[in-house]
Amino acid sequence: METVMGVFASRERAEETVKELLSRRVPQDAIVFLTRSESEAMTLGKSLGACIGGVVGGSAGVTAGVVAATLFAIPGIGQVFALGVGATAALGLAGIAVGKALSATPNLSLESAMHTPQPTPDEKSLEDLAFLGEVLNEGRSLILVRTDSPEIAEGAAGTLDRMGISSQWRASEKMQTAVRQVGGISVVDVWGGITFGRNSTMLREIVSNLLEKGSKHVLLNLRGVQYIDSAGLGELVRTYTTLQRRGGQLKFVNRNPKVQNLFKATRLHKVFDVHEHEATAILSFGPLATEATASGPKS
Repeated sequence: METVMGVFASRERAEETVKELLSRRVPQDAIVFLTRSESEAMTLGKSLGACIGGVVGGSAGVTAGVVAATLFAIPGIGQVFALGVGATAALGLAGIAVGKALSATPNLSLESAMHTPQPTPDEKSLEDLAFLGEVLNEGRSLILVRTDSPEIAEGAAGTLDRMGISSQWRASEKMQTAVRQVGGISVVDVWGGITFGRNSTMLREIVSNLLEKGSKHVLLNLRGVQYIDSAGLGELVRTYTTLQRRGGQLKFVNRNPKVQNLFKATRLHKVFDVHEHEATAILSFGPLATEATASGPKS
């Protein structure tokens, strides 16, 4: 399953992006829009409901011109709205709720229109949602495209890269990596771009190999990274949550201004554990740092 992720500062831009994804034949059940704003969810839901009805000629996921919407709660974050026919499948939620009454009763809130106001995510999805919720809590909205088709994922990545916040850092470079052990910590040095295709799958394969060897505490050194696209952002989120579920940790060393700016713009610097120097990053792993310190990590 490929995941590409776009981060947006305005509803209008996000709405344009979803419409373009639909026009480019990205299946509606592969698209999920996440926001903490009820008014934003309501406005976008009605607009996209009409849009999807026009594009695909109506569907079970569109009722009375309203896109299927799910409301769930993340501890410490609050309520989050997920719009999209595929939201429950993509996020592992308990059930989907479509508000027929929403279009018929203008003053009715989106929450009140839900058949199931607060489905409870399973334990696995809750970790992913809590992570994404931190980004939403910083005033951003998210568009996720999850698909088994590399062709669809590649097309969606191109649209999200061009329309999302990360567009101004666009570049094209082959990714190169090197893995070394510093005590009980696996340090992965990365150069080039973390982008759709071989670059993002290479990172996934590295982490999978490390996990197979029992190494689940990983430090990504991004000093040589020049660009991270929507697929790369999705892969970093996937890596972070995968290691968490396995009882591990993912931390970052980043002295690269381009990557710093991207993390700040997307608000990922609020949720990723990012350090300026490798020495301090190693120490942040706690007990694992004892052996690592003796090995003499680089600054």
